[in-house]
Amino acid sequence: MTENRKNIRRNSFTQLATGLAIIVLLNIIGSFAFYRLDLTAEKRYTLAPSTRKMLKELNDIVYFKVYLEGEFPAGFKRLRNETREMLNQFQAYSDNIQFEFIDPTTGKSKSEIEAMYSQLAKSGLNATDLQVKEENGLTRKIIFPGAVVTYREKEMPLDLLLTQVGVPPDEVLNNSVQALEFGLSNVIRKLTVEQKPKIAFIEGHGELTSDYTASIESALSEYYEVEHVRINGRLSALTERTPKAKDSTEYTIKNKYKAIIIAKPDSAFAKDERDKFIIDQFIMRGGKVLWLIDPVYAEMDSLKSKSETVALTNELNLDDMLFNYGVRLNSNLIVDMNSLPIPVVIDPKGNQKMIPWIFFPVLIPTSTNPIVRNLNAVKTEFVSSIDTVEAPGIKKTVLLSTSRYSRVLNTPVVVSLSFLYQRPDVTQFNQPYQPVAVLLEGEFVSLFLNRVPMEIANAPEVGFTGKSSNTAMIVIADGDVIKNQLQPGTIKPASLPLGYDRYTGQQFGNKDFILNAMNYLCDDSGLLSVRSREVKLRSLDKERVEAERSKWQLVNTLVPILLVLVFAVIQGYLRKRKYTRVI
Repeated sequence: MTENRKNIRRNSFTQLATGLAIIVLLNIIGSFAFYRLDLTAEKRYTLAPSTRKMLKELNDIVYFKVYLEGEFPAGFKRLRNETREMLNQFQAYSDNIQFEFIDPTTGKSKSEIEAMYSQLAKSGLNATDLQVKEENGLTRKIIFPGAVVTYREKEMPLDLLLTQVGVPPDEVLNNSVQALEFGLSNVIRKLTVEQKPKIAFIEGHGELTSDYTASIESALSEYYEVEHVRINGRLSALTERTPKAKDSTEYTIKNKYKAIIIAKPDSAFAKDERDKFIIDQFIMRGGKVLWLIDPVYAEMDSLKSKSETVALTNELNLDDMLFNYGVRLNSNLIVDMNSLPIPVVIDPKGNQKMIPWIFFPVLIPTSTNPIVRNLNAVKTEFVSSIDTVEAPGIKKTVLLSTSRYSRVLNTPVVVSLSFLYQRPDVTQFNQPYQPVAVLLEGEFVSLFLNRVPMEIANAPEVGFTGKSSNTAMIVIADGDVIKNQLQPGTIKPASLPLGYDRYTGQQFGNKDFILNAMNYLCDDSGLLSVRSREVKLRSLDKERVEAERSKWQLVNTLVPILLVLVFAVIQGYLRKRKYTRVI
């Protein structure tokens, strides 16, 4: 009996020592090797390679002040918890990630809270007005679901809650969770980038002036060096020559810019096609282009002096070029029942009413492409449709299209304010889902293959190329997508944020769309691919929850207690049986 007890004691000590040794060994291994096991279906806790690479290359502290602490509804608690979890993941790859969660109202008086709110608003964070259920009923609470991020001497706001028109709140919160890695990675990238790629707005063909592109230029300047270029037939307008070797007389011709933007030209590219040739060769050398073209000329200014106007084809001399690359811009206008309202005078006293204007479709993205995934609705003005055409080796992806209730009007189109006072007939809006924006990717063939004038082909600054390397372009059949409104009543016109509509007070997704488009075209790090991540929303059945509330409360309370009791009884029985047999 004594020997048995000694054996039991010896075995117990051996098991304890072995367990401790394993724990110590695992900790030693863990200090040299890092590994995370993600068992979720969507791999939600696995960071993208581009994110991990960026985090490992950080050489100074990036500090996040996250204003998502306090008592919130369940959806916002989930956003807070997921944000904390994502930042913890970032910390696992970089010690330079630091963060804190702050409740801006804790321990503050009313005046101090107002001052804090004002400070957060000046920092660039957007407020959200919540209705919180308490014992005494509903109370109104203002929160700032975002973070202020600092790196060295730079500071930048980050909104964690997306803005999406026409999307249920649960889906907005879920989409915000999906966008966390992209949002956090993106703000780090903007703060830490040292050398920005160059992009250029093309001028000289009646393109939008800086007043109307000021908002997007400001946003793009966080990623790129933004310039304006007037080609004027200069063969070197978009290129530069560099010696192949030191003291060499031979030169390599390369693009000056990563991408160019052609924003709503209203006059034809010259018949000698010199500017077209220069843009074509820019593409052949791997350059990216964002085309924002109005196939039809129609402006609201034409309706100010009279109640109707005729929209005609906008002759830009670009049809052959775009057709060669894989798309055709149609000479039509799309009317859509899902449209932006405009103010209309309804009586002699000047009273106004907001009435949907079917010539201003509001486009709700449905594509899973990262450029438009989870994007807010995009507002347009006098938009046309796009057809894709045969172009060998070119992949075409529709990014934006009209709603189910749309209709195509071929030019010439009479645009009359009388449409505002007519109830649309749904049966006439029977041409759904008209493509408006298309992404083209692949190896493009030059429009000027086998027809380059000799004096241009032999020019040393040309270096004609007949087929491009793998590159991309985006074609949008509405120049106003990139155009910001101006603040009226000021001596010098002040540019409003792109996508903001001063009549409805709504913020649309135009700025994010253009930024995503340029990031996609120019991004070599693959950061935008993070937007493709999908975290499924697994919502409970609200009606069933309400009907079976008492049942599940009872189950969740009693079952764990019963399991513990059953386990204790079995454990006691086994111990008694074991030691009784030994004695």
